[in-house]
Amino acid sequence: MSSLNQALRAALDNRHDLLAELHAQGTDCYRLFHGSQEGAGGLTIDRYGPQLLVQSFHQRLERDDLLQLHDAINRHLGLDLLLVYNDRSQGNSRIDRDDTVYRAEEAALQDMVGHEWGLNYRVRGRHAGQDPLLFLDLRNARGWVKQHSAGKSVLNLFAYTCGVGLSAAAGGASEVCNLDFAEGNLAVGRENGLLNPELKKMKFVQSDYFAAIRQLAGLPIVQRRHKLPAYPRLEQREYDLVLLDPPAWAKSAFGTVDLLRDYQSLLKPAVLTTAADGVLICCNNLAKVSMDDWREQVLRCAEKAGRPVRDWQVLSPAADFPSMDHQPPLKTLILQF
Repeated sequence: MSSLNQALRAALDNRHDLLAELHAQGTDCYRLFHGSQEGAGGLTIDRYGPQLLVQSFHQRLERDDLLQLHDAINRHLGLDLLLVYNDRSQGNSRIDRDDTVYRAEEAALQDMVGHEWGLNYRVRGRHAGQDPLLFLDLRNARGWVKQHSAGKSVLNLFAYTCGVGLSAAAGGASEVCNLDFAEGNLAVGRENGLLNPELKKMKFVQSDYFAAIRQLAGLPIVQRRHKLPAYPRLEQREYDLVLLDPPAWAKSAFGTVDLLRDYQSLLKPAVLTTAADGVLICCNNLAKVSMDDWREQVLRCAEKAGRPVRDWQVLSPAADFPSMDHQPPLKTLILQF
């Protein structure tokens, strides 16, 4: 047995109880192998409903290894999952290689439906973007939102495909607003809404983060050297529950998202947009940032904004994202004002 097969077997064994729990709660989207922590750096294996998504980030997975792990997972789960392999170690990361084993079957690339916390989500093995349509390490945060959103107004910032918004709608939120710069992301969010027709309809706002959040917070939009592009006009207001899950880095005419050097410029207006007795859930996905340092930075920023945090808690990813040093890359804080 190869070292990769041994590592995969150990990972699957370690998830036995977790998978039973996830299946019982209506979830069939989860990580089966987290290579950086389980013996094969740069390799991830995720289940998205009927699909098995294998991704390599450092080097291409060899033909025999790919076939063996696909077979081992199918036998372990008692399923026949459709394989999609995305080699992201090269520039054109999702172009099929010459060997047919790397070419996903047509059936595997069709639009599918995965499930999490009993909700339906759009699944695509390949699409215009690089990343899967649902980030699995945020599952616990979506579950928390679902449990704590009844009767609340919810603002989902950097909404991506609106999983947090969908969870809030399922939890009985009075209103849900999903905000993202990319219309393609919001289009998938609309699909997710249509896949759950029993839920209250969500609102979608396509806008640069800084342009939108500064209006909501009652702060001026800074005029830079060049004329600003058009942006949606929004009224100042507060929300009972706000989620802030920014990318590591991004730049626009309105400002720069930089989680390492300037988290405060993202956080302050989000704090001011959270109601006086509301909740702000904030995330940082940079592995090089420690939870302790970041938490102190967040608490200081809120106090300087005149909104000291009354209580806080750490929300860690589930056990399918193990962290040997107990410092997972995705850090999530729930702030109670």
